Amino acid sequence: MNLIAISQRVAVSPSFGERRDCLDQAWTKFMTACGLTPLPVPNDEEAAQRLCNAVPIRGILLTGGNDLAAYGGDAPERDATENLLIDIAHKKTLPVLGVCRGMQMIQHRFGIRLERIAGHVAPRQTISIDGELVEVNSYHNFGATETRPPLEVWAVAGDGVVEAVRHPAEHMTGIMWHPERMSPFAPRDIAFFQQYFGSS
Repeated sequence: MNLIAISQRVAVSPSFGERRDCLDQAWTKFMTACGLTPLPVPNDEEAAQRLCNAVPIRGILLTGGNDLAAYGGDAPERDATENLLIDIAHKKTLPVLGVCRGMQMIQHRFGIRLERIAGHVAPRQTISIDGELVEVNSYHNFGATETRPPLEVWAVAGDGVVEAVRHPAEHMTGIMWHPERMSPFAPRDIAFFQQYFGSS
């Protein structure tokens, strides 16, 4: 079983006085299509550490949702947990893939400043991946138009917003589109996840 530790969004429910960890069911469907099994990680550093030490995870996936606390987000416990997951991946030499907010977490970790952007919330957007025009979706209000070492730009939108980054020395990548929200799932995304996490 190819277990991938997957981060969860924090949903605040004032009427119930609860802070809930939750994951879009689409992620389970998409990961299953990739031959991978998602292992949801609670937004608690101690519990996340114990979980990742107790089971043989093959990689870490940082999902979307919640702005980073540094940019006004209301889930600092999620930021702390995801930073811990990246530390665990580094120590265990596991692949890390960040999606949307997950990519922003990677960018923020490496000192890349994000800014509010417009025109990037749409079910279809054409971007350039390695020089090839590809249609993806887009659901983000923050982004960057530049990067800095060690991260390298892998994909970019027509307005210059960076849509994917890679770390040249570590198995760490960020993408701004949501593969789990495509219907049907894009074969390109499935093949990428399979190759990235070694499920085929």
